[in-house]
Amino acid sequence: MIVRDAWLLATGTLTAVRVPPPGRVDRSVAGVAMLLAPLAVLPLGVVAAAVVLVAGWIGLPPLATAYVVLLALALGTRAFHWDGLADTADGLTASYSPARSLEVMRTGPVGPAGVVAVVLVAGLQAAGLAAVVRHDHGWWVVGLLVCASRVALALACVRGVPAARADGLGVTHVGSVPVVAAVASLLLCGVVVGLAGHGLGSVGALLAGLVVTVGVVLALLLRCVRRLGGVTGDVLGAVVEVSFAVLVLAAATA
Repeated sequence: MIVRDAWLLATGTLTAVRVPPPGRVDRSVAGVAMLLAPLAVLPLGVVAAAVVLVAGWIGLPPLATAYVVLLALALGTRAFHWDGLADTADGLTASYSPARSLEVMRTGPVGPAGVVAVVLVAGLQAAGLAAVVRHDHGWWVVGLLVCASRVALALACVRGVPAARADGLGVTHVGSVPVVAAVASLLLCGVVVGLAGHGLGSVGALLAGLVVTVGVVLALLLRCVRRLGGVTGDVLGAVVEVSFAVLVLAAATA
């Protein structure tokens, strides 16, 4: 039952796929949901791969294909992660007061920092994807990387990382993943990323990209803990988009 509830929670939260609500939502269910995140977003990976395939058949330019992939992913997640990235950037630059920063993240409109963060990260994703989709196996590599990027959620929700506030969407998830489970999830993700690298002819480049992804996620988490006092649901969205950007840029070097 816990796996079923976790699957429904992960799918309903991380995608726009309509599923029944989970029977219960607690820290144990949330922890399993974060571990299942790469599998739960498989529909998004399939859609991204299909977009690349169709775009290749009709002769759409690589950069245009990349932006259509990003559009499909945004629609498939209700732009949920992009909102988190924008709010996180605004919160980290809003004030020296953690309370004020958290208030900006909760209620404020998107500010200059949020706009810049979204534009830059989306641009980096598009640039990386434009290079990947030129490859013969680029379509399924893109699908794999969409799924692999969600391993960042297990890292962001590992035990020991505090929640920044006592309420909100992220409070049940933050700190819910055992360290051993997070490491195991990362190792499995390494296999998936290695497979993507094999498809592009450079396993090393993709594995190096995964290492960099982990470093970037940990650096962002550390910054949020020091600046905000912990992690929020917005930060979880931010780590997903940043992780995908790093992985596709690594793939672009392959």
